[in-house]
Amino acid sequence: MIGILALQGAFAEHSKMFRNIGKDTFEIRKKSDLDKRIDGIVIPGGESTVIRKLLIELGMMDSVRKIIGSGLPAFGTCAGAILLAENVVGGETGIGTMPITVLRNAYGRQLGSFYVESEFCNERIPMRFIRAPVITEINEGTEVLAELDGKIIAAKNGNQLATVFHPELTDNEKVHRLFARMCE
Repeated sequence: MIGILALQGAFAEHSKMFRNIGKDTFEIRKKSDLDKRIDGIVIPGGESTVIRKLLIELGMMDSVRKIIGSGLPAFGTCAGAILLAENVVGGETGIGTMPITVLRNAYGRQLGSFYVESEFCNERIPMRFIRAPVITEINEGTEVLAELDGKIIAAKNGNQLATVFHPELTDNEKVHRLFARMCE
């Protein structure tokens, strides 16, 4: 069962993508939801500052950090990638378990949102960017899964996957299928 952090952001869209590929999900809204059997956790896109604040206010930040640090597969999209990053330029570190540095709002404001098709793990897929960050630095053991114009837009480190684009806002299931395999 894949738990989707449902405090703010595009959590419903992630749930739909996983249902489309035959994976069960449930929403994580409070600390006790973390006690359920979880095969993986999704930190969705939205507003990283708001999600970070809610994780702290609801007493969930340390628990989420601990379960990901102990090996639970985690998938962060856009704001979720910011929250997973160990270092954040232009913001505060959140969960901080993935050895990457992220620059917030690298592609500009809401009006700078765009759609492209580009390579992800050797396959061309649609990608939607909304006030997207970029991954500016990766540490040893981190694999770059996608780049756009020389900027890192997807990476994987052990049990953690980060995309700065929103695969849940397209009809392509490749990224979600990759994470589902990580959860097996």
